[in-house]
Amino acid sequence: MNREEILARVRSRTEPWDVIVIGGGATGVGCAVDAASRGFDVLLLEGSDFGKGTSSRSTKLVHGGVRYLAQGDLSLVREALKERGLLLKNAPHVVHKTSFIVPCYGLWQKLYYGTGLKIYDLLSGKLSLGKTGILSRDETIERLPNINTTRLRGGILYYDGQFDDTRLLIDLVKTAQNQGAATLNYAKVTGLIKDERGRIEGVDFKDALTGEVYQKEAKVVINATGAFCDPIRRMCDALASEMVTLSQGVHIILDSSFISTENAMMIPRTPDGRVLFVIPWHGHTLVGTTDTPIETAGPEPEAQDTEIEFILETAGKYLAKKPGRADILSVFAGIRPLVKGNAKNTASLSRGHTIEVDASGLLTITGGKWTTYRSMAEDAVNHAIKLGGLEERPSETEHLRIDGPENSIPNTNKLHPDLPYTEADIVRAVRDEMAQTVEDVLARRTRALFLNARAAVEMAPEVARIMAREMGKPDEWTVREVEDFERLAARYIGSGGFRNAR
Repeated sequence: MNREEILARVRSRTEPWDVIVIGGGATGVGCAVDAASRGFDVLLLEGSDFGKGTSSRSTKLVHGGVRYLAQGDLSLVREALKERGLLLKNAPHVVHKTSFIVPCYGLWQKLYYGTGLKIYDLLSGKLSLGKTGILSRDETIERLPNINTTRLRGGILYYDGQFDDTRLLIDLVKTAQNQGAATLNYAKVTGLIKDERGRIEGVDFKDALTGEVYQKEAKVVINATGAFCDPIRRMCDALASEMVTLSQGVHIILDSSFISTENAMMIPRTPDGRVLFVIPWHGHTLVGTTDTPIETAGPEPEAQDTEIEFILETAGKYLAKKPGRADILSVFAGIRPLVKGNAKNTASLSRGHTIEVDASGLLTITGGKWTTYRSMAEDAVNHAIKLGGLEERPSETEHLRIDGPENSIPNTNKLHPDLPYTEADIVRAVRDEMAQTVEDVLARRTRALFLNARAAVEMAPEVARIMAREMGKPDEWTVREVEDFERLAARYIGSGGFRNAR
């Protein structure tokens, strides 16, 4: 994954690409993997860093969606459970099985949730991760020693998948490249090229790091920009109506003492119509999420005070040790692109995906969820083949192994006592994974910013120094990168909490 080599390849190409994909999140990179593995020439363009948006800000679950089962969306649940099983087979280095427990405070809850989760298990068929079971009160406390035991009657045990979202995404970028795709981060699409008939035939884009501009043709262009899909669509048609409704989801990170086992907790009913998860993740406790309608999508969404308080209050009802503001190590927000519908609130909108081909031939895919990225990509590329007059070739991704990270760089001393990352992780991010900024390294190649914002800031000067050495950057670059990262990290404690805590 050498950005200069990829740029050189893009510069030198004079023939149209078979497919240009706009967007470097799960759906866009999934499209690049699918199309390239079918043997098509693929160029992927991401305006910022891979996974900067929604794809780095999930609940870290590979799952069918228990809540969608309750809503009666059986087709989405069945599709997601199949994809969950495929991900566990194709990316076992980053996706793994986790046991979840639903605490029950009444006999009716044990019957209701037990029945629902047994159906959830049955829908997964041969790809089931383990049988759902009913737990006694003592068994529930043994598996969740930090649970609130007042009036506890027992629990339901079930199994689902868990992962590190951007670790998987970076490995998918690597897989796309190994299949022949050219993938570029910091390559911002600035316009769409049309022929004399008004049909899309390529894109204009700008290298955000150098200012260099490019114009590249393609037989078909896929818009896979998620929450930002409507601005791309309006490059074709300024009057295009909105395809997506935006919803914000927030998560907080606490230390490991709040869960203290390998079992996760699922709180099945919250006031905003969602479920809430309390999950062990990278030696910490992740709690979320919310569902808050928002008007516009920005590059760095920020948690609202009410969302943080909602998570703390809801989790506190189920935990013996109630979390407070001072316990938060990091807080992050992500934006969901939900396909517009007639539901009364965003929690009720379908998490299914949709594909639109406009009058100029721009193919837009949006909606969906991380777990179903592969099937979404297969659907989009099938449409692209017909749209671009490409040779019919079947998808290969159902059984395609996803490449893992390189291990050629020996580990060195840790950069911070509270996090596991070493100098080797920083060097690998620069040499092998196209990291260009301190944020790329601390937010997405490692998960330091998402796990502990204060620790990430304390690491930033040394990370910048290592990167500058690897990239040949001057001292001014190092200073600027650290300052930029400190400003960003302030958002991850919410409402200025980081600034006040320093």
